[in-house]
Amino acid sequence: MENGYVIIGIIALLFVSMYGYSYWSVFKEKAKQKEEGLMQKKAQEKRRQDRVEKQEALLERVRVFNERKEEKRAETRMLRKVKKEQKVS
Repeated sequence: MENGYVIIGIIALLFVSMYGYSYWSVFKEKAKQKEEGLMQKKAQEKRRQDRVEKQEALLERVRVFNERKEEKRAETRMLRKVKKEQKVS
């Protein structure tokens, strides 16, 4: 009877090993897909961050341009006013 339990244990171990071996490829494939999904998410987040940074840089350039344009307009108005005052005098 003792040998019977050993034989049944060995057969059970054999079946468990076969099941584990066959499932190993499925496990690796799922792990690979999960890793690829994480990599894609990271890449998308990086692209989004790059777009946000480029947009902020563009807005800053536009703001500086508009400030300079307004300064030029103010200076032009002042010069016209001075010129007008000189003609009147």
